[in-house]
Amino acid sequence: MPSKPKTKEQKRPTGIVVIAEHADGHIKPVTYEIIAFAKKLQHTTQSNPVKLLLLGDEVINPAQELAEKSGLDVTGVQIPEMRSYNGELYLRVLTEYFSDKPPAFVCIAHTSQGLDYAPALAVKLSAACITGVGEFFDGAGGISFTRPIYGGKINARLRPAPPTSILTIQPGFFKADRKNDPSTKGKITILSTSARTRRSRPLGIKPADTDTAGISEAKVIVAAGRGIGEKENLDFIRQLSELFTKSAVAGSRIVCDMGWLGYQCQVGVTGTTVSPQLYIACGISGAVQHVMGMQNSEFIVAINKDPSAAIFQTADICIVDDLTAFIPAFIRTYNEANNNMGG
Repeated sequence: MPSKPKTKEQKRPTGIVVIAEHADGHIKPVTYEIIAFAKKLQHTTQSNPVKLLLLGDEVINPAQELAEKSGLDVTGVQIPEMRSYNGELYLRVLTEYFSDKPPAFVCIAHTSQGLDYAPALAVKLSAACITGVGEFFDGAGGISFTRPIYGGKINARLRPAPPTSILTIQPGFFKADRKNDPSTKGKITILSTSARTRRSRPLGIKPADTDTAGISEAKVIVAAGRGIGEKENLDFIRQLSELFTKSAVAGSRIVCDMGWLGYQCQVGVTGTTVSPQLYIACGISGAVQHVMGMQNSEFIVAINKDPSAAIFQTADICIVDDLTAFIPAFIRTYNEANNNMGG
């Protein structure tokens, strides 16, 4: 990979770089949330414009998509040997890329992929590392970041030591910007490297089971809590989810702990943070750990037979009823209305 000549005196880093996540030739939605965070941070710190970095074996099309939708400059690093994500390659390429001129902040999604390489990258660059960032503040002592601790019951505020900080940003905490004006498309630079792995070799990607449905990317999420009563009542949750396009079934931690749903379906501080257009909480009490993971949803509906359930304090619409009676009645009414319109 071409490197820039070193100077005798290195200026203090001021830039912000977002490392994009992509799959199947398209940018993952979480990347645009991280870009929104980075733009807000750039505005506050008055640093250089945000730049985007993309790694993979085929980066030209994703780079074009990213430059068009974000309006920011994109650097794509073409790695022919990396047909799927490989943490060892990411670490090696990013370390080389940032070695000459590291930015002030490297922003990475707080996902399984981001958490796989972010701490190691911080070690390689002798940088600070703050994971699970949910917000930042500008004070007299400089920029500080908050992250939930103790299961989301407390927010810790941390101020990283300069010059470089590696940050993983919680999905769902920052709303992605609207589509950029095509006339302000960012510049695209494509580099290449022949980096190879030494310790690991990816064998492929196995698709998740049906109930996962990509909860981090779903427009509508129907979530089940312990209040649904029995595992068999998940059928009601699935039937309700099927009424919507781009929907997914999710669950609270206890539902996943009991094995009713896989952990990939768990919403909350210890699961996935989501921000769909519609979140329907079914039989969920509203523990703070769960609410932290879905409170940024655009619209929240809660169904619970307990009128004092804490989830009602977060919901836009509160339905006090037995979900095993309400959901079938709602589905029946919905289908009848559709049939009448069709007739």
